[in-house]
Amino acid sequence: MFCVQCEHTIRTPQGNGCSYARGMCGKTGEVSDLQDMLVHLLQAVSTYAVAARKVGVIDAEIDAYAPQAFFSTLTNVNFDAERIIDFSRRAEAYRNDLRARYEAACAAQGVAVELLSPAAHYKLPDAKTVMLSDALQFALNRQKAEVGEDIIGLRLLCLYGLKGAAAYMEHARVLGQTDAAVAGKYHEFMAFLGTNPDDMGALFQCAMDIGQLNYKIMEMLDKGETETFGHPEPTRVNTQPVAGKAIVVSGHDLHDLELILQQTEGKGINVYTHGEMLPAHAYPAFKKYKHLVGNYGTAWQNQQKEFGEFPGAIVMTSNCIVDPNVGQYGARIFTRSIVGFPGVTHIAGNDFGAAIESALAQPGFAADATPVYTTTGFARNALMGAAPAVIEQVKAGNIKHFFLIGGCDGDKTERTYFTDLAKSVPQDALILTLACGKFRFNTLEFGDINGIPRFLDIGQCNDAYSAIQLALALADAFECGVNELPLSLVLSWFEQKAIVILLTLLSLGIKDIRVGPTAPGFLTPNLVGVLNQQFGLKLISSVEQDLEEMLAA
Repeated sequence: MFCVQCEHTIRTPQGNGCSYARGMCGKTGEVSDLQDMLVHLLQAVSTYAVAARKVGVIDAEIDAYAPQAFFSTLTNVNFDAERIIDFSRRAEAYRNDLRARYEAACAAQGVAVELLSPAAHYKLPDAKTVMLSDALQFALNRQKAEVGEDIIGLRLLCLYGLKGAAAYMEHARVLGQTDAAVAGKYHEFMAFLGTNPDDMGALFQCAMDIGQLNYKIMEMLDKGETETFGHPEPTRVNTQPVAGKAIVVSGHDLHDLELILQQTEGKGINVYTHGEMLPAHAYPAFKKYKHLVGNYGTAWQNQQKEFGEFPGAIVMTSNCIVDPNVGQYGARIFTRSIVGFPGVTHIAGNDFGAAIESALAQPGFAADATPVYTTTGFARNALMGAAPAVIEQVKAGNIKHFFLIGGCDGDKTERTYFTDLAKSVPQDALILTLACGKFRFNTLEFGDINGIPRFLDIGQCNDAYSAIQLALALADAFECGVNELPLSLVLSWFEQKAIVILLTLLSLGIKDIRVGPTAPGFLTPNLVGVLNQQFGLKLISSVEQDLEEMLAA
């Protein structure tokens, strides 16, 4: 195997990347290699999708499937080799179907069939052993000796960014938001990467274009969430247990949470959110469910301990699953959609009866714990509503700086930086946050500035769209560019969704972003240097030094 897509990446003097029988995330070499094969087949699908579009052949079903299957290769999504093979077989079937329709359309229109890359014609073997042997030719670092590590790093910046965009496309699709033009651009990027490009300029441009595509996708996702569930409202959420039977819902999928709430109503089961699901409490559609009692636990990397202690059933709706056998809760965790783990029950349809039965069979919480609250729900509508008051306080000199401190959480000890930074920002500054990085400090008390809370939880990672809208509104109000605002962005990254959000921000021209706790393993020192030169991108250093520089900018 060779995998270098997340912060867990093994780093050695010889190079970065997990290249053993098992990655640091727990993914086996077998699953990793099969995922590389799946990516290759999805690039073949996109190659034909691009060609077919030129002769008027567009298939919405294939447009939906391709990013969904790509999503399954993100970090901590699917560890099940047989499910990955199923994704590959379906991808091959779609590729063959597109090829036949493309060639038929060319014949009907008198158009010559394009000579497509050899990658578009790969035939998936019947036996897994042969698949694994073939997979060596699809390793992501296979051309390192010929093209150099900088080109490999740029290819992976694009590929991993596109993975993040694919995940957001799937989140949007679940909520009824699709766009043929967006799907077409996705296929173009995927097909381009399937040609093994080695032009540095073209790859940098591809990365920026993927960022722009993701901005549109985040807008679609925002529309899907707000039209389906209403605009989030600032809401206090209890983070402690309530007596009774229990189900905890993790991942990112609000649609699944709604189904679970509907199916558990009246059954004496309390429902808790976990991790990135916390912001669900702020949506009006969920407030009617009195058995949605709070948020349990913190960020994804703590789930083996927290789920091990949870006396109920667990449903994982999207990415962020880790090995449930460590905490011995494998029999009471259930996966959904593209999520998979060997030996774990997978819910294929919309009936969560198995999870509900499991919850009823577990003891539940014996008593209420003393409530501890956090506040979430400062998404786009709430932020825009508060913008005039914020602008007034800025003009009065009462708010002097804005800090966006958020992103993916992880288990590195260096991540205490983000807690220390939040504690250290001046009292005349506001702190915005999003994604699971907020669990480093979201139960601390930050107070307010003349009625405006100093701590504003925007929501999930995909709600970066809301933060961008606030920045644009402030820039418009003060008749300046976003980079001229007293705004500092400090982002924690872990996996591919964070990568594409970074690309989105860079593609919008936002500069001087700080990232940490370390640089992504696929970015070489040369590439980090280029990003610093072009965008002012910096790695975090010490809280004291970074604060001094950010406040002086």
